[in-house]
Amino acid sequence: MPAKFDPQKHHRRSIRLKGYDYSQPGAYFVTIVTWQRECLFGEITDEEMRLNEYGEIVQKWWHEIPNHFPNVETITFVVMPNHIHGIIKINESRRGTVPVPGIDDEDEISLQPGGETPPLRAPTLGQIVAYFKYQSTKEMNSVTGTGPISKFWQRNYYEHIIRNEHEMSKIWDYIETNPTHWADDDENPVNISP
Repeated sequence: MPAKFDPQKHHRRSIRLKGYDYSQPGAYFVTIVTWQRECLFGEITDEEMRLNEYGEIVQKWWHEIPNHFPNVETITFVVMPNHIHGIIKINESRRGTVPVPGIDDEDEISLQPGGETPPLRAPTLGQIVAYFKYQSTKEMNSVTGTGPISKFWQRNYYEHIIRNEHEMSKIWDYIETNPTHWADDDENPVNISP
């Protein structure tokens, strides 16, 4: 029988910046780690990441994010053996006027500009990450044949709001060179104390 909910034991503290609107335009550095830091996506050989089938699935779904969220760009990205790093950029959504049929004194019917369509609510960073994790997990589960019970990702993710071009440049370089630093990486299982 499952333990009864105890708010003292089961309280989850948010690691997000309190009061910040994670749907507003901006660039976000994201790190998502595998369940129990298990190395699932391939291996580092000669300081280069060699993706396995799961790693290719993860890469595919990262690149699918802008197809599902039109106002979102995935800037740079790396799959590591047990985590991913990437930059997600949320852009402003803009909507214009839409022509609608109207009545004209000359022709009876003509096209006249309609009212402005209100913008749809922009997705939050959490919704974008959840979509990525869900889709990649679903496909990886179909490869293993285990159904939707296998966990591939930790429950949460790390994010950093990129505030300027200098930060963007440093983070971009960190992501691009990450495989060369695997031996010293905090997520490398050999560097994690029991």
